[in-house]
Amino acid sequence: MTIVLYNLFLWIYQVCIRIVSPWNRKASAWINGRKGIFKTIGNAGIKGKKRVWMHCASLGEFEQGRPVIESLRKLYPDITVIISFFSPSGYEIRKNYSGADHIFYLPMDSAMHAKRWLDLVNPSLVIWIKYDYWYYYLRELRKRKIPALLISPLFREDQPFFKWYGNIHRLMLDSFHAFFVQNEESRHLLETLGIVQSVFISGDTRFDRVIEIAEGFESFPVIDSFCSDHPVIVAGSTWEEDEEELDHYANTHPDIRFIIAPHEIDEDHITDMETIFRNTIRYSVLENQLSQLTNNNHSTSKGQANVLIIDNIGMLARLYSYARICYVGGGFGDDGVHNVLEAAVYGRPVVTGPVVEKYFEVLELAEAGGVIIIDNALEAESVFSRLFENEVEYAFHGNAARDYVYARRGATEKIIRYIQENRLLTS
Repeated sequence: MTIVLYNLFLWIYQVCIRIVSPWNRKASAWINGRKGIFKTIGNAGIKGKKRVWMHCASLGEFEQGRPVIESLRKLYPDITVIISFFSPSGYEIRKNYSGADHIFYLPMDSAMHAKRWLDLVNPSLVIWIKYDYWYYYLRELRKRKIPALLISPLFREDQPFFKWYGNIHRLMLDSFHAFFVQNEESRHLLETLGIVQSVFISGDTRFDRVIEIAEGFESFPVIDSFCSDHPVIVAGSTWEEDEEELDHYANTHPDIRFIIAPHEIDEDHITDMETIFRNTIRYSVLENQLSQLTNNNHSTSKGQANVLIIDNIGMLARLYSYARICYVGGGFGDDGVHNVLEAAVYGRPVVTGPVVEKYFEVLELAEAGGVIIIDNALEAESVFSRLFENEVEYAFHGNAARDYVYARRGATEKIIRYIQENRLLTS
């Protein structure tokens, strides 16, 4: 790809966002969040001699980078942390994250924007999470000789970096000071581009993050009340395709409690879920009911609902702790399965759909026995029934899931050690 085509892509992207913004909540937030962004940054008055800028595409990437930022905070309490997001789904949920001094949307890539951003932010160190590569920002970092670390990337042969037309993408990679890749294949692919120094197989910081969440678990009183003594299936990050595979089992097993945290929580989707699942209650409604009952000194009652729909964002990683069986959504859609590690860390069997080929950790987990891949609703029902009835099979899958995650902790420590040894935050 040439710079002309790249600039054309940037222009088309922005035009498309503006066209759909009147009808699309995320597109509207993407535009509104960037209005007057440089004035906002200037007014924020970023201070501190040692500044760490972490860029994340969205919420998932933020969770990958979070262990690194929080570890740096402990080691270097005087640093100033600036976090940028490209997507509203990351910014809107984490805009009040207390671990950062400043959180902004990243302005759309351009030569002028990159220069203005770096003039204002003036980082000593940049931590770039996984992907979301932007040519002008990365080249400006290289021009200014600001060290940039690429954290937890996963490279594949079908990516532009390794194609004849990927020159501009290869230039972006050339802007990084060091690479902390997830696996040997990624290291080898970088080697084919002549990138051999400062490439480390550190693993994925997501393992550190999910372990941290699991070991610091705090319960939800509303969830405790809903689950009571019933067996529980937690279905996370579900799409319509997933819900259609689960509805029959949920509707015909009223004694099993289903907690469903859909990927999208817009009103239309929640309403559709309430149609296909017969006996539902929303988290917000149940929370309100329980609050009123408690205030009136009445005993709590959940009625006939056996399906709890989570109509907020941010609870899922802890919800899996309540499960006897975890179901992770996305595996019946075109984009593929969502984060299975959040569920596997608790030592529960994980079930998902068949679209998993781009996710090596899912394939490895499946081979180890921690993930069970299903193709349809009939298989889902058969697997659920076996896991509820067969303790030996249940223990095998659950232990395999937990062991896989705990065996891969430590990526954060390797990154922090590199920063310390190379004195990247030391005068």
